[in-house]
Amino acid sequence: MKSQGEIEAAISQRISRFEQEYMGRGPTDIHTHLIGDLVVVRLRGVLTAAEQQLVGTLPAEKGRDLLKQVRSQLIETARATLEAIVLEVTGSQVRSLHHDISTVIGEEVVIFSLVAPPAFRDVKRK
Repeated sequence: MKSQGEIEAAISQRISRFEQEYMGRGPTDIHTHLIGDLVVVRLRGVLTAAEQQLVGTLPAEKGRDLLKQVRSQLIETARATLEAIVLEVTGSQVRSLHHDISTVIGEEVVIFSLVAPPAFRDVKRK
């Protein structure tokens, strides 16, 4: 049985690899937090050069809205893959997936709500 930290690290590693393969660029930083039946994944530095250019050249709202629509569609298209990653690592089915991205700082958040909190072994701290 994995510890909570091992589960969080495995999800971070798998989602980072997914981002590299699927989006063409991985995050510069990624952290996963397991909080009860929630898995919160925070990715930093995810915007590609093309996305940064798009946001920078279009009027602020138009660029932001367009990028958010594209990213949301990509996440929905890959939803089954992302849910399979979380299921494989946690052993718990995904109930729902929520996503948002900041076009200002290039930070993305993906939240998975699970059917049940995953089991993990306690790690005794010294």
